[in-house]
Amino acid sequence: MGMGRGAGRSALGFWPTLAFLLCSFPAAASPCKILKCNSEFWSATSGSHAPTADDTPEFCAALRTYALCTRRTARTCRGDLAYHSAVHGIEDLMSQHNCSRDGPTSQPRLRTLPPAGDSQERSDSPEICHYEKSFHKHAAAPNYTHCGLFGDPHLRTFTDRFQTCKVQGAWPLIDNNYLNVQVTNTPVLPGSAATATSKLTIIFKNFQECVDQKVYQAEMDELPGAFVDGSKNGGDKHGANSLKITEKVSGQHVEIQAKYIGTTIVVRQVGRYLTFAVRMPEEVVNAVEDWDSQGLYLCLRGCPLNQQIDFQAFHANTEGPGARRPAAASPAPTAPETFPYETAVAKCKEKLPVEDLYYQACVFDLLTTGDVNFTLAAYYALEDVKMLHSNKDKLHLYERTQDLPGRAAAAGLPPAPQLLLGALVPLLALLPVFC
Repeated sequence: MGMGRGAGRSALGFWPTLAFLLCSFPAAASPCKILKCNSEFWSATSGSHAPTADDTPEFCAALRTYALCTRRTARTCRGDLAYHSAVHGIEDLMSQHNCSRDGPTSQPRLRTLPPAGDSQERSDSPEICHYEKSFHKHAAAPNYTHCGLFGDPHLRTFTDRFQTCKVQGAWPLIDNNYLNVQVTNTPVLPGSAATATSKLTIIFKNFQECVDQKVYQAEMDELPGAFVDGSKNGGDKHGANSLKITEKVSGQHVEIQAKYIGTTIVVRQVGRYLTFAVRMPEEVVNAVEDWDSQGLYLCLRGCPLNQQIDFQAFHANTEGPGARRPAAASPAPTAPETFPYETAVAKCKEKLPVEDLYYQACVFDLLTTGDVNFTLAAYYALEDVKMLHSNKDKLHLYERTQDLPGRAAAAGLPPAPQLLLGALVPLLALLPVFC
């Protein structure tokens, strides 16, 4: 997935975005040293003494040094996506600036790290650690998208598809090059098909000069205001404050800002259960290395067909006096006889006066769970949309998305697999964190 924004900009406007792709993979124990090459080039071309677009000789020298570094590590980087992206990026930049392959090289500058205990966001922190600043001033602004999960559970995808799903157990909401989000949904009532989110795990992956790997985990009756290691930022790196967690309301509302990937996450506990909402740039959304292995990335693909519930049909069957509940063969969950339809409608109308899908989801949840807190879950989900969605004309949705055979292909997305196993395989390495 290309991340360039056109050739008519300066190299210094191009590089931060290129580096955003190249430097997203943790170094771990890999013998490939491409991240070291990336870091040295970034150090040589950023900061107050960096060459500008007019300093072509100095910039070309830095590029030649970068190319030399990649050649030295070529043998150990065969098949490495970041390595091949770097090689192509160097070729593009050398062509743009008419740099010759032969000529002087430059020694990379060492970056000065912030003093120990410096908790303030520094003005000299790497530009790569602020997603929006990495855009050239003449480039188009990033396009942001939204995904949310709430209630029994209702999913709004990054493409504004709205679905109600069964998805009992552990499922990945987001799984891309920069972070993983997994939710666990459990039955609301013993023996009921109605489920809600009881556990949420977010893993922010190690991102070069910005953040160490950080894990956030919330469960029923435990919504911490810090990562699992007790910290509230991205660790000890120079751009650590580009990842911050803020407790808005103790035990009820947490917000996580990941500026280095332009992402905002809101986690709430409403009643006993959790809700999730995220604002994320399209580039980050689509930064998926292997599309085939990301089949159940729910925020991107939606729920598999065999996990979807037609809650509007359920709503129609329960509407009005004398209406019958769906037969046992219906995909809708068995409803506890706690809220009459008219009462559910009245309670949802108090918080959600517009009869959109959030209102309909609220009615559905009261009829299937008997838990009045689901009214607030739908209300806060819509409030989060208002805060996070970039298109104010799409705040309210009125028609649910029912995937039909061929629909995903027509939309340019591979069909979502029907088996949970397909999603769990790429997450096996993370089991010690999730369990």
